[in-house]
Amino acid sequence: MQLKGNRRGDELYLYLLGELDEHSVPQVRGEADRLIEENAGLSRAIFNLAGVKFMDSTGIGFLIGRYKKLQKYGMGMYLENPNFGADKILELSGVYSLIPKL
Repeated sequence: MQLKGNRRGDELYLYLLGELDEHSVPQVRGEADRLIEENAGLSRAIFNLAGVKFMDSTGIGFLIGRYKKLQKYGMGMYLENPNFGADKILELSGVYSLIPKL
């Protein structure tokens, strides 16, 4: 799993590439938290999921954890471009009720 961050104006874009599962989440969690902390005070963070090939419940936990962290900084969180499989998992799990999809 790779994570790339890009600040555009008042928004932080986080691009996830690979599999978001129990093996990759510990590494990507630290990287995401660092980027969030370095950009605290922006209006929102957008997690681009176009490069996520697989996601399990650990990936859902990762996203909800980042949502809670962003809430502490007063930042909104959005998801964009999930593939069909990830979109279905996120929809069925109710994640979109917390973290809207763009």
